[in-house]
This record gives sequence, C-alpha cells and structure tokens, in this order.
Amino acid sequence: MEAPKSLDSLFKEKLFRVPDYQRGYAWQPEQLKQFWEDLLNLPDGRSHYAGVLTLKEISSAEIQESDKEYWLVEDHSYKLYHIVDGQQRLTTFVVFLQAFVDLTRTLPENKGEADTDLYVSGSLSVVDVQDRFLFKTKPRGDHFRNYKFGYTIDNPSHDYLSHRILGEPGGGAVQETFYTLNLGNALRYFSEQLDELHTQEGQAGLEGIYKKLTQRFLFNEYVIRDEFDVFVAFETMNNRGKQLSALELLKNRLIYLITLYEDHELDPASRKSLRDATNEAWKEVYHQLGRNKARPLSDDEFLQAHWMMYFGFSQRTN
Repeated sequence: MEAPKSLDSLFKEKLFRVPDYQRGYAWQPEQLKQFWEDLLNLPDGRSHYAGVLTLKEISSAEIQESDKEYWLVEDHSYKLYHIVDGQQRLTTFVVFLQAFVDLTRTLPENKGEADTDLYVSGSLSVVDVQDRFLFKTKPRGDHFRNYKFGYTIDNPSHDYLSHRILGEPGGGAVQETFYTLNLGNALRYFSEQLDELHTQEGQAGLEGIYKKLTQRFLFNEYVIRDEFDVFVAFETMNNRGKQLSALELLKNRLIYLITLYEDHELDPASRKSLRDATNEAWKEVYHQLGRNKARPLSDDEFLQAHWMMYFGFSQRTN
C-alpha cells in the first residue's frame, strides 16, 4: 500500500461516487464533534491519520457518452471511483468545505466581492477550492456542474447534496430523508464552529484549519481489484465510525443477491428493474423515517417492528 495521501492529493483528477448499495450519510453530532476536535487539536507539524479509503475503479468503457462524467474522463483523464469504505469521512470533508466557502462569502470584509477575488489563503481563491474539491463546470454547451464527490443518480441524497448543501441553482422540491437530515445538520454544525473560530482567531484561524484539513488529514488509498466482491468488502470493511444498521445491511445483501442471478434465471433488464425497485423501496422507507426532523425514527426499530408484524411475534426459539 502506498504512503498515506492528503485530501489535496486524493482529489486530483478523481471523481468519487457513493454506489446504490451504500447507506447514505449517517454521522450524528457525536461523530461530527470528534471530527472537529481532531482537526482543531492537531498540533503544528503533525498529521492526522484518517484511515483507509477503499475504492473500486469504474472503467472508462463503462462510462457512456451521455453520462455527465464523460467529458472529464474522456478529455481530462479523470478516473471515476465507487466508494466501498470511507464515504462518511469524505462526505463530512465536502460538507465542511462548503460551510467554509459559505462563511468566507458572508464575512463583512468580503461583502460584494466575486468568488474569484475571495481568498482562503495567500493565493487560493474560493473558485480554486470549488474547482479542486467540490465541482468542475463544463466550459462549453450547457455548462453543468460535475461534482467531485456525489451519489449515484436517482438518490435523494444526490439532489439534496447538490442543491441544498452545495448551492446548485434550481432543483425544485427535493425529497428529504433520514440521511438528508444528517447532511443538513452537519452543514449547520460546521458553519457554527467555523463562525466561532473566526470570531476568536480571525482569518488566520480559518486559513490554518483549511490547511490542516486539506494537507494534513491523511488517508491510505486502496483500490479493490476486480476479483474481489465489492458487496462482501462493503460489509466487512464498513465497520468504523457509526456502525451499519441492520436495515442498511439488509439493503446491501438484497442488491448483492440480485447480482448473483445468471442470465438464464433473470435477464439483465429484469435484474435492473429488481435492483431499481429495491432502491425505491429503501428510498421511501428513509423518507418516512426522517419526516419528523426533530425526532427521526430508528431504522432498526422500524425493521424489528416490520419483522414482527409480517412474520408474527413468538417467544419460541425452535
């Protein structure tokens, strides 16, 4: 395994996507506070080891000309990866950076300035930060954004992250779920912490925290070879931070079982339809679990209640 890499290095010419078998953003205040304290308390001259980032490269042959990523892969030699382990930490990093950009824009001394003239350090502008870590904008045609980190299409978290967190215009009504609630809470938490840091330490404090995160939070990058099963790897590796719930593991298991069908058992179109139906079912479940933002429901309690209602409750163990 190569030497640990900074986020500044990891994000060069890469696109990260959270695949459909993954859960959404699950970090709670406890994990957010730990992330912030690790960052804030990192001594000068030291680095923080953030763990292993496990990826599965998507070959360029699998990327269609109609895909939004195509122009970056084809013309700029970007590589597209699915995240098998580490998406909670990468999501937190992206949300943190957006909170950082939002605060920079709202500082009194920056009022009325264009993003190209707002600097987070001596020579790095807000536009540079966005271009490096958040999104690239296609320079010709319809000028759409292509996010450096995001979710697969048809995921409510994809729309919420792009429109409600990263500020892409439009979007209309965005479906909210238990996971999007966590995204919104993370943005609010980091906005508050950064504002307090600026009050105490000014621009120097902000510049210092940005450099700590992008240059001194280090990951080991591991790319899974084709012979490994990513579904099994997901269950095996994704056991740090906030533990996977039974409901999240069940979704991964169902999608994994769908992939095991041979063509003579289930044709490719039917497999895709079954996989889409599974994603739609879980999308609706998490929408309902997160409808009450003040008191989101427990996914494991929901699964237990559903099991008891469907199969019937019995104390018999035989």
